[in-house]
Amino acid sequence: MIEKALSGNKAYWTWICFLLTMITIGVIAYIRQFNYGLGLTGMSRDVSWGFYISQFTFFVGVAASAVMVVLPYYYHDFKRFGKVTILGEFLAIPAVIMCLLFIFADMGQPTRVLNVILHPTPQSVMFWDMIVLNGYLMINLFVGWATLNAQNKQVPPPKWTKPLIYLSVPWAFSIHTVTAFLYAGLPGRHFWMTAILAARFLASAFAGGPALLVILCIIVRKISKFDPGEKAIKSLVTIVTYAMLVNIFFVGLELFTALYSQIPGHVLTFQYLFFGLEGHGNLVPLMWFSTILGFIAVGLLLIPSTRENPARLIFACAGVHIALWIDKGFGFVIGGFIPNPFERVTEYWPSLNEFFVAAGIWSIGLLILTALYRIAIAVKVEIEA
Repeated sequence: MIEKALSGNKAYWTWICFLLTMITIGVIAYIRQFNYGLGLTGMSRDVSWGFYISQFTFFVGVAASAVMVVLPYYYHDFKRFGKVTILGEFLAIPAVIMCLLFIFADMGQPTRVLNVILHPTPQSVMFWDMIVLNGYLMINLFVGWATLNAQNKQVPPPKWTKPLIYLSVPWAFSIHTVTAFLYAGLPGRHFWMTAILAARFLASAFAGGPALLVILCIIVRKISKFDPGEKAIKSLVTIVTYAMLVNIFFVGLELFTALYSQIPGHVLTFQYLFFGLEGHGNLVPLMWFSTILGFIAVGLLLIPSTRENPARLIFACAGVHIALWIDKGFGFVIGGFIPNPFERVTEYWPSLNEFFVAAGIWSIGLLILTALYRIAIAVKVEIEA
């Protein structure tokens, strides 16, 4: 089936060439970082996790969101998700690969990645994060490819796929739960040390990931002969709406706990993010933009007519996705370092080199996603024909 990804029109190959160009730029930027060191980034002793780890955190949620189509379809025989399940599984694959690449870029020296394997430490959450991420990648890759290949040959899927499908559901919850534990287990960072963090991560994942899947389904329906189904898209929009409302509720709980208790370690971070602290406020415009955009997007999704208007629906889902990307990336990760344990403010902003490396990793993810979707759509169209 791989040959299906090697055929396409002029627009398809123009898109591929653009992604390859961005990947090349990203590789060059990474080589610069490898030769010079992490001094090329905006990170410092006080802010040791920056743009790379923020992207890792966000895309773990995108990967976990595939469970929102897998669980209803395989566990509850929800027929309307029959066409979009493979799109959800194939979205999870590049998302996990990007997560791994962002960790790789953040390590500085690539050989350090091998230390997790060569010197395993089960008492470390990072060790378990490696296990769940790689395991989830393998599950989605094997199951997605095997079921699509069976559909292409018009035969039943192999029997070994069924237990893996059932395993993929709790595994999807585990990847973002373990990621949350990476933060919640650090007692020196008050902003992260909250018992509700894993639930908040999952709620944001089940809003941001399906929102992206809705956009992809509409694009696929527009540029190809494959239609994921109007009912499936509307069901995904319902999931996005409720998950985003739950996420807003969880953030509200965090705000109440911080502001009512007036514990400085919690209050100061929120103050820095939304109003600035000691004359520092790089993230204030971003956080207000994220908040306003999130409320506008939810408001649009609550209006029934939005689901009948593809342009308005894309705007609303893009608003949810971007709002969560800002909140979970810049706001949550960077905000957790400010102020430091000595209540001093050291601001962070990604350097141009960091952005180019990240752009290269995003392009790798989009290239893999494009190839996988090209194959899946070609198979689906042939079956329907």
